[in-house]
Amino acid sequence: MKYYAFIFLLSAAILQAQEKLQDTTKIQALEQVYLNGVRVAADSPITHSNLSKQDLAKRNLGQDIPLLLNYLPGVVTTSDAGAGVGYTGIRVRGSDATRVNVTINGIPYNDSESQGTFWVNLPDFASSIESLQLQRGVGTSTNGSGSFGASLNIATDRYSKEAYAQIANSFGSFDTRKHSVKFSTGLLNDKVEISGRVSNITSDGYIDRASSDLKSYFLQGSYKTDNSFIKALVFGGREITYQSWFGIDEQTFSTNPTFNPAGIYTDEDGTVRFHQNQVDDYDQDHYQLIWNERFNNNWSTSMTLNYTKGSGFFEEYKEDAALDFHGLLPVTIDGETSDNSDLVRRRWLENNFYALSANANYKDENWDTTSGVFYSYYQGLHFGEVIWATNFTGANLGDRYYDGTGDKHEFTAFSKATYQLTNSLSFFGDLQMRVVNYKTAGLTSDKVNMVVDEQYAFFNPKFGASYTLNQGNQVYVSYGRASREPRRSDFEQGVFTPEILDDYELGWRFTGKNINLSTNLYYMDYKDQLVLTGQLDDSGGFIRETSGNSYRAGLEVEADFKVLNQLHVRPNISLSSNKNEDFTTSKDGGLVNLGTTNISFSPSFIAGNSIDYSPLENLQVALLAKYVGQQYMGNIDSQTSKLDAYFLNDFNINYTITKLSFAKSLVLQGLVNNIFDIKYVSNGYFYTYDDDFTTPGTVTTIEGAGLYPQAGINFLVGATLTF
Repeated sequence: MKYYAFIFLLSAAILQAQEKLQDTTKIQALEQVYLNGVRVAADSPITHSNLSKQDLAKRNLGQDIPLLLNYLPGVVTTSDAGAGVGYTGIRVRGSDATRVNVTINGIPYNDSESQGTFWVNLPDFASSIESLQLQRGVGTSTNGSGSFGASLNIATDRYSKEAYAQIANSFGSFDTRKHSVKFSTGLLNDKVEISGRVSNITSDGYIDRASSDLKSYFLQGSYKTDNSFIKALVFGGREITYQSWFGIDEQTFSTNPTFNPAGIYTDEDGTVRFHQNQVDDYDQDHYQLIWNERFNNNWSTSMTLNYTKGSGFFEEYKEDAALDFHGLLPVTIDGETSDNSDLVRRRWLENNFYALSANANYKDENWDTTSGVFYSYYQGLHFGEVIWATNFTGANLGDRYYDGTGDKHEFTAFSKATYQLTNSLSFFGDLQMRVVNYKTAGLTSDKVNMVVDEQYAFFNPKFGASYTLNQGNQVYVSYGRASREPRRSDFEQGVFTPEILDDYELGWRFTGKNINLSTNLYYMDYKDQLVLTGQLDDSGGFIRETSGNSYRAGLEVEADFKVLNQLHVRPNISLSSNKNEDFTTSKDGGLVNLGTTNISFSPSFIAGNSIDYSPLENLQVALLAKYVGQQYMGNIDSQTSKLDAYFLNDFNINYTITKLSFAKSLVLQGLVNNIFDIKYVSNGYFYTYDDDFTTPGTVTTIEGAGLYPQAGINFLVGATLTF
């Protein structure tokens, strides 16, 4: 009912809207005004890559957005279930998803408390993306947490002038299926359009029981005049995924790589079983209202309102758990009192996120300036409940055994400008002030008091210049600062110090008759960087620690060679050095200074390539390659923590049939992943613990690792019919 009510209110707002004064400027430029606050132009002094709707559609057969970005420079992706459906992750320049700022229509998508990006909550969202821009490094000012590796700016579907209906279906390995229906009314009376999509993706996963049942929707209404553009959206999804973040050891990887220990227990008869509902179950809905207004050829404004509602839990079976810890009373059976029991518990997260973004843009022959403000308020509720227990009399089952809250206020103001001094030389400046207040109360899931009331104020300046040497050559230089507060789990670990990053970039762009080339050098200087230790907490999230001084330095090259009219070769490479300086760790009962060590999850060599060939006008085939060098899962250069390098190749084919009697077009697609059936691991975890029992009087540090195996050769095929 909430969606029908939304449509009714949207229609009423459209009918009551007043038409503005006429202007000759094209409306399609006005529609994207809100992106001025987070995106940059092609010739800006910011290192970036763009992908269009058409780029994404070539491989959009059900895998998540990180997998669709896998071939961009400096990007490493992974999948818990091993096949790209369900929980997936992305790292850019060695920085994990919590440090990649993601916005959707200028509104932060990163969770305010965990700072993570959970694409599983928006399945098939790629089918509703118009374009995206990945800025590597600090980039330009954006809303939400600071960009410590990259920022990803997503724009959802534009309005369609023509009405259409679209049915898309795909099938593949591990019983993966995607079914999607999409429609648009086209522009009614040249002013109003309503469009939408519903999708369902299911997969058994490569890993045992790593199943996914994902549902999503997208509905938007657009209203335009020559000087006004209003768009209202509601989109979201429901995900139920069997947990697959426990990983396996190296020996199991060699003998049984699909084994999943999640939910394992032994019944009363001594039989090993698996809890069938060891799942994540989460529902998330987003509501956005975007209003763009053009006053004349120089001035335009944009305002976006957002509300996001999330609610869900993950369920787990616990053997021989303490009843008292879970708020349950001891049970006496046949005269024997038991303080422990097998039980099933659910740990819940419910949250509300409110946001307002507004900016104004001025543009003339020399100046292009955008100033704006952003405010958000986040409410998070964390609690746990026991839903079943073997030794239980029914007194208080379902009561909360822990309860905690987290409230976060954020205010940002920025002003950025590009000044074209001459036809060849332009300057860029960007000043941002960001104020964050985070307050918690109650207990953590470990039933530890968590009382935090911290406020942070950050000033983040950015400057750059671009110089055009001649028609085909441009160079640029930039400096940017980013600052960010700790996340909720960092506070739980006793970390309160914010991180600071100074990013220096030097780039060269070349455009020739048959080649486009982008090359850049970067040096990212960190103070108190929070690096991943390699260890996981009890909900599968990576634990972080402050590394003091550290840096990332590298070279990135991205090219497009037009070998023939029908043949393009698009390679990219990333060479980097990622180091902790004077790194101190606990080892064998004492603190040890290891000096300079490698930062965790930061391979020094990453390369990608795409060979695209179109033998016929409506036929495209592509051979895609990705190489990821060896990396450490910890910061102490332990051989136990090392992940081997891997080299993957995928094959993609698209064939379009037009001039059908019953439809506008039929697109047939195929994707074969890992065509050489490479056995590899793209992610894992690393842990240490002190053993003081083996040899009395001594403490020995024991090391171990968990691995997330990825699927061998697998395929997806699909068909999209447009009416």
